[in-house]
Amino acid sequence: MFPDKKIIIHIVKELKAVLFPRQYPPHGTSIKKLKKMLRKQLFIALECCGRAGETDKICEDFCGSIDDVRQLLLLDAQAAFEGDPAAYSIDEVILTYPGFFAIYIHRLANRLYKAAVPYIPRFMSEYAHSKTGIDINPGAEIGEYFCIDHGTGIVIGETAVIGKGVKIYQGVTLGALSTRGGQQLRNVRRHPVVEDNVTIYAGATILGGDTRIGSDSVIGGNAFITESVPANAKVYMNKCIRPQNLHVGQAECNCKPAE
Repeated sequence: MFPDKKIIIHIVKELKAVLFPRQYPPHGTSIKKLKKMLRKQLFIALECCGRAGETDKICEDFCGSIDDVRQLLLLDAQAAFEGDPAAYSIDEVILTYPGFFAIYIHRLANRLYKAAVPYIPRFMSEYAHSKTGIDINPGAEIGEYFCIDHGTGIVIGETAVIGKGVKIYQGVTLGALSTRGGQQLRNVRRHPVVEDNVTIYAGATILGGDTRIGSDSVIGGNAFITESVPANAKVYMNKCIRPQNLHVGQAECNCKPAE
């Protein structure tokens, strides 16, 4: 027996009214009822791997984290509003932006992923994927004030780490350099680290667990990166504008300087 995907999606939908009651007025489903529903699905999922005894603690921890998740999401909404001149209010971001919806789902799913809950986090993330075209593995670690602009076609892998104040556009991939090792790569970092205040423009691909994008860098559209980029760099398809303080021996961009 496995958790019921339809019930998990129902819980996710109803939690919007718990987190944002002004934008999503409650429809009669109380947090108490949602907690009961979640507990049952957690029990089923954990029983599959012999951990049913952890159900109560994981359920309590998850429900107890709702206020923290709300604060993170409000910062995400603020980032989208402040970074998009087409946004007229934070309410509009919360109600209509697919990028914000994908982040909302991720921040919930990530809590359960960290508790090693099987199935349910992926049910959540794949629901967001189906609704928005944004594919964020629930294991990805994403800092506060995160902004996804447009969003369609974004892929963020399981072991990716994203710092604070990062903004990414449609079609960006934070992926693995190679997965030919299959299951032997489980629990190995396969995806890049993106440090604070980085902007990644549309269509950029950044691959590899040893790849690190330094803070305050800008990655141009359609750039293909498999090596680390220093802080304060600007990387484009055919050229790299390196910071003045880049010394010999530091990590360099893997793109060719403009001729």
